[in-house]
Amino acid sequence: MNDLPFWKSKTLAEMSVAEWESLCDGCGLCCLNKIEEWDSGDIYFTSVSCKLLDGESCRCSSYENRWDFVPDCVQLTKENVPDIAWLPPTCGYRLVNEGRDLYWWHPLVSGDPETVHAASISARGRAINENEIDLDDLEDYVVDWPLTVGEEKDDEDA
Repeated sequence: MNDLPFWKSKTLAEMSVAEWESLCDGCGLCCLNKIEEWDSGDIYFTSVSCKLLDGESCRCSSYENRWDFVPDCVQLTKENVPDIAWLPPTCGYRLVNEGRDLYWWHPLVSGDPETVHAASISARGRAINENEIDLDDLEDYVVDWPLTVGEEKDDEDA
């Protein structure tokens, strides 16, 4: 019998829908607006969240119906995760796809959905909803912290 947790014993393609959905740690970082530079194709995170992101839970407030409100919402799938370069380095989907383990604060490891926030990994308290700004000013909100969250914790663990 295999005593390993599913994320260590299965590929993304082998996971059930429930297992797949549980890989989301609830950080909300993928729901931050991003800017793509036309010439280079470089992607930059902003501290501006999608209008549907609940700033406290860092979960979508209308997950099942999100495309009715945000038609360009990117759905993470088993097929596209390997090709989405902007997924944060702490993203459970990215980690498992790369053959790496989930961090201690991931709810599947900790058993508590609040640890992602307690570890300062999530967008909680750092993002502003897109309904609160003029989207023409989005470039004023470019940040790098979604790509560096957890680095201090990693350094301490090393």
